[in-house]
Amino acid sequence: MVCTHRDMIKITDVEPVSKGCEECLKSGDTWVHLRICLACGHVGCCDQSKNKHATKHFKETGHPVIQSFQPGEDWKYCYIDRQYLE
Repeated sequence: MVCTHRDMIKITDVEPVSKGCEECLKSGDTWVHLRICLACGHVGCCDQSKNKHATKHFKETGHPVIQSFQPGEDWKYCYIDRQYLE
């Protein structure tokens, strides 16, 4: 299966909107790992974090492709196709 949402990637040079999960920073909460939206640069926490803000961002905006925002990682994932992009 091939991801059919690559055309929704607007950011090629990822410029984060914040240095951590935007919502967790505002509420004073913590996260496990960070993900960045490749459509708008939103930084959210992963599904292992209690708030799951990256997934919530996808559900609210429809932006399907995220990238790991962890140092040394560059994998991408499509929520709609439920697969990693190469």
